[in-house]
Amino acid sequence: MLFFPRSISAAFRLLAAAVVVVVPLGGAAAAGVNTSAVSVGGTKASLLLPAKPRASLILLTGGTGRVEIDAGGEISYGGATQLVRTRDAYAARGYAVLVPDVGFDLNQLVAYMAQIKRPVIVAGTSRGTQRAARGIAAGARPDKLVLTSGFLSDESGDRDNVMNILGNPGLLPPTLIIHHRQDACRKTAPAGVAPFQAWAGARAKVTWLSGGSPQGDACEAHASHGFNGIDGQVVSAISAFSH
Repeated sequence: MLFFPRSISAAFRLLAAAVVVVVPLGGAAAAGVNTSAVSVGGTKASLLLPAKPRASLILLTGGTGRVEIDAGGEISYGGATQLVRTRDAYAARGYAVLVPDVGFDLNQLVAYMAQIKRPVIVAGTSRGTQRAARGIAAGARPDKLVLTSGFLSDESGDRDNVMNILGNPGLLPPTLIIHHRQDACRKTAPAGVAPFQAWAGARAKVTWLSGGSPQGDACEAHASHGFNGIDGQVVSAISAFSH
């Protein structure tokens, strides 16, 4: 038996009650956030700036490190990498977010964001973890470090890894490792996590994730390596660590 509302106003009330508003995790500008292109030490970067930032977050993409940033600060190439594609989710949580193009000086990026709001957290994914380590080895001093799908130790599958780049675990700030148990990328094997954690000691903690909806190349952004389908879990883990 069909039910018909007795009035037009009743029909509208029923429709309003049935509407569910879905807010995307990333890719859509967060309300109250200004996005602009900035130059830091000669490197172009996208800056997402909330009205009252709670902390600063520098996101280092993987792969070649290249992102294409237009005059308004929007990213037209390289935005699929997990950290970069969720940049708006961090801005919506109150973080000032900086996404630099390749060729950056991490020390200058940290100093720039420290003028906006401390603490300054550097988060790198995949080959971005190598760039983070090189920046710290060269003198950058973020307040915290996040390494996702990282080139962590020889057991990860590549000798160009964070342990070998830094040499001394004393250079690490408080560090969070986020790794997918099913990461099948030959350069970021899950077996590389335990040796890194033993080397880093109390300076590092590990968050393991699993599940999602992996697709395509095992080392690309839509595989388990890129946490496809579980972006929200990565955002929540980094946000909790960054408090």
